Amino acid sequence: MPLPVRWRYKLDRWRSQLAAMFHSEPKPLRPRLCPACGSLVGTTATKCHQCGANTTFSFAAASRSLSRWMPQTSPVTYAMLAICCVMYALSFVITMKISDGQGIGGGLMGLGGIASRVSYRLGASLPLAGNISQPWRLVTAIFLHGGLMHIGFNMWVLMDIGPMVEELYGSARYLFLYVATGVAGYLLSSVGGHFSVGASGSLLGLIGVLLAATTGRQNMAAQALRSSLIRWLIYIGVLGFIFSGTDNYAHLGGVAAGYALGRLMPDRTPSDVSERRLADLLGWAAGMAIVISFGFMIVNYLQSA
Repeated sequence: MPLPVRWRYKLDRWRSQLAAMFHSEPKPLRPRLCPACGSLVGTTATKCHQCGANTTFSFAAASRSLSRWMPQTSPVTYAMLAICCVMYALSFVITMKISDGQGIGGGLMGLGGIASRVSYRLGASLPLAGNISQPWRLVTAIFLHGGLMHIGFNMWVLMDIGPMVEELYGSARYLFLYVATGVAGYLLSSVGGHFSVGASGSLLGLIGVLLAATTGRQNMAAQALRSSLIRWLIYIGVLGFIFSGTDNYAHLGGVAAGYALGRLMPDRTPSDVSERRLADLLGWAAGMAIVISFGFMIVNYLQSA
């Protein structure tokens, strides 16, 4: 006896749905845009014919992949801001835990103070002998801060200067400059025998980079920017002598390294294949240095528990 039309229709629909669960139709390929220069590339191309950037494994491609979680403008600056804030929150929670709720500090400058032993376990920069035996501290110390005023002032400077440098040099070079100048600052600080944390070495490094970029420029915009940067340096220098605990060695090392790197690097985004490859190499090296250093920090924290 043949099935009614209604039941045959339902069986055909169920059969189609079951087949669709185990078979997928290939999606039509669409042309893509180069993540570095924005040129239209082929659907299967692995390199951009215009700038030579790898469309899958370049620094720009990684930034494009992460764009759903971070702003598309100045992504590295916002990433550095996020890491610093997360590390400060973690440091504060641990300080409150080990001090039985007494980690809030006293007075305005001591508000939200982080215990020294917490900073030590999370990767503060040590005197030279300690940094030689644990060089990863030169990187992790950049993302740690000693109090609420400390991180507040540093993040304000970062958001004021960082996007400018990132737009000028590109995200890959900017990440390298941020890490390299911070490491240079802590190298000089460790020679002076200091126990130190903070992003100020990197921030002074960015100021040094901009000073180098504006040196010799006669236009009004460059001269105005240079004058503002010099005023920043004067203010920071005066504050460094007024407030105790300021690591002037890290500031000096950062600005000197930034100025030197700014004189070596062209003050523009990469313009050809070789420059883009070098910029990507520097950016990936800095990113890997951060990841590896934080890995050592986690191991050190667990071992010193």
